[in-house]
Amino acid sequence: MTCEELLQRIWIDPGRCSGQPCIRGHRIWVSLILDLLAAGESVETILEDYPGISREDVQACIAYGSEMARERFVEIPLEPAGA
Repeated sequence: MTCEELLQRIWIDPGRCSGQPCIRGHRIWVSLILDLLAAGESVETILEDYPGISREDVQACIAYGSEMARERFVEIPLEPAGA
């Protein structure tokens, strides 16, 4: 799947989930899936815990996060010299 195709799996509805980006057709926030992946959860575990979503939905969340990283500044502290 292309990035464009993946991103079509994400939606933002101001009337649902406070306008947070969600997996299309679900009330599962993209940020929740990204948080789970960042915490070390496997895709398989996420799919078991959320049986209504697919592997492509998880990939869509990653694609969305990647796109947002290009658009937004995230403050990350600099490493001290010599670390």
